[in-house]
Amino acid sequence: MKVSGFTIIRNALKYDYPVIEAIESILPLCDEVVVAVGKSDDDTLELIKSIDTDKIKIIKTIWDDSLREGGRVLAEETDKAFQEVAKQSDWAIYIQADECIHEKYIPIIRKEMEAELNNSKLDGLLMKYTHFYGSYDYIGDSRKWYRREIRIIKNNKEIKSYKDAQGFRLNNNKLNVKLIDAYVYHYGWVKNPEFQQAKQQSFNKMWHDDSWMDKNISKADSFDYSEIDSLAKFTSTHPKYLQTRINKMNWTFSFDPTNKKPSLKIRFLKFIEDNTGYRIGEYKNYEIIK
Repeated sequence: MKVSGFTIIRNALKYDYPVIEAIESILPLCDEVVVAVGKSDDDTLELIKSIDTDKIKIIKTIWDDSLREGGRVLAEETDKAFQEVAKQSDWAIYIQADECIHEKYIPIIRKEMEAELNNSKLDGLLMKYTHFYGSYDYIGDSRKWYRREIRIIKNNKEIKSYKDAQGFRLNNNKLNVKLIDAYVYHYGWVKNPEFQQAKQQSFNKMWHDDSWMDKNISKADSFDYSEIDSLAKFTSTHPKYLQTRINKMNWTFSFDPTNKKPSLKIRFLKFIEDNTGYRIGEYKNYEIIK
């Protein structure tokens, strides 16, 4: 069984993306990792070249910044990376530049890949998510955070990234997937408030026009993490690849997990979810068949 990884990145240093850690977290699983490096305003290309492994395959790309509707440029770039995955690979694992997979899940993922290798009815594997917010000590526990996404797909080049690269489709149909007991740790909302604010101002341009940006994105110098409805304390361990970054954390954030602010409706819906495992109204860009 052969496995390829793939990802996209641009301006990693400028916006403080943990892309090195993201790539390192999937390297033990992969025979190669394709990195589509967009033309950047910093030394992102040199950063990726600095990874000490011969598994990295770099392709240079230019992002079409005119694709500002729904984050479509992210899907376009993701497709470029996937198309460069080696033909002999059986599986492809996608990791975004602000995600990381804990080393404890690698054996589980490999076992699931091996078990489903010859299952022609299956297009991919669905992974669970843990979203960090504000600092490495807190996780989002409200309904605003997505619970699952497809991050592992069969190496079928007819599969395409969907909308803003949140998931995948095959001939515009939802993929048939298996939910596995492995998590992706998402760190997109954990960075110095100044970097976070700069990221918001740049990132939202991929979805919205200038008028929307003027009305909805603050011109402040730093991001206000306090505007959050509900968080829980993180009590487990982070991937080993993140430890150096965690040790260098240079800002403070605290939240009282008992001071939650969801509405009565949200609390009722969460009660149902906590007791049944079913999330009412959840968006699902996949079909769980096993």
